[in-house]
Amino acid sequence: MKERILTGIKPTGYAHIGNYFGAIKPAIELSKEEKFDCFYFIADYHALTTLKTREEMKEYTYNIACTWLACGLDPEKVVFYKQSDIPEVFELNWILSNVTAKGLMNRAHAYKACVEKNETAGEDRDAGVNMGLYNYPILMAADILLFDANYVPVGLDQKQHIEIARDIANNFNNKYGQTLVEPDGYIQEDFCTLVGLDGRKMSKSYGNTIQLFTSEDVLRKTINRVVTDCRLPGEPKDLDCTVYKLYKLFASAEQTEQFGKKLLEGLGWGDAKKELFEVVNKFIKPMREKYFYFMEHKDEVDKILASGAEKARYVARKTLSKVRKRIGV
Repeated sequence: MKERILTGIKPTGYAHIGNYFGAIKPAIELSKEEKFDCFYFIADYHALTTLKTREEMKEYTYNIACTWLACGLDPEKVVFYKQSDIPEVFELNWILSNVTAKGLMNRAHAYKACVEKNETAGEDRDAGVNMGLYNYPILMAADILLFDANYVPVGLDQKQHIEIARDIANNFNNKYGQTLVEPDGYIQEDFCTLVGLDGRKMSKSYGNTIQLFTSEDVLRKTINRVVTDCRLPGEPKDLDCTVYKLYKLFASAEQTEQFGKKLLEGLGWGDAKKELFEVVNKFIKPMREKYFYFMEHKDEVDKILASGAEKARYVARKTLSKVRKRIGV
């Protein structure tokens, strides 16, 4: 029997190379392994904690869907769907809320970060916190537990989400009998090491991302913004620099070795960024063409997502039926 992998991405902005190397590429590689049954979804309802307009929701949802498809996701080999197309998720969310201690939600990283920020600013500890943010981990648990997921690919900084889902499943099983699969994290050790334009972890919140699919001109301008030190042409460069770290993601081992030698021999930052652009653009170009094809043929994307939702709901109904029987509904 195959083990089930489940992962989702929030449509809270345009996909960037951190999303690709940290989540999309590894997930697609896992989908090619015969031992796994993969469920991949767009977590659009989770995005309500961040997005402000319906236009943003539609634009970013299509962006993420088309990105997955352009990067090589085969909808015949995985179950690919939108969270919002699975109403069973939200029924299970409420059921799970009744076996989840408030203290567990108090310890969730996102909520704690907001509280700490408010306390530092001298504001009410819950200022700006809505129940969507507070209950976010329960909805995430519903996403996972509804599909009997064995593994959820996450970075080390997201391990708590899996721990919470396990705690909630365990609480339900202890109260009503063994029903829900308790998932494990499929930990990706290097998820957090992807650097952004400024050398920090690549994140939309830092504004230091490199958008995955945009025009060559915009890509070139973005790469020219990579922060470097003040070493002049002719002076050896430190291979711990952001330019080199980004270059390694897109280049072959041989290319990377040659580029490193040039930096050590004093290659100027301007020329280094030109070489970085060339290798990034060459890598992205075939996927970029597919991406814009799907963005111009959204009807095809809708059909793919609808087909995926139908497959997902077949599984979801079976799990929810067991849950409903357990609680006496």
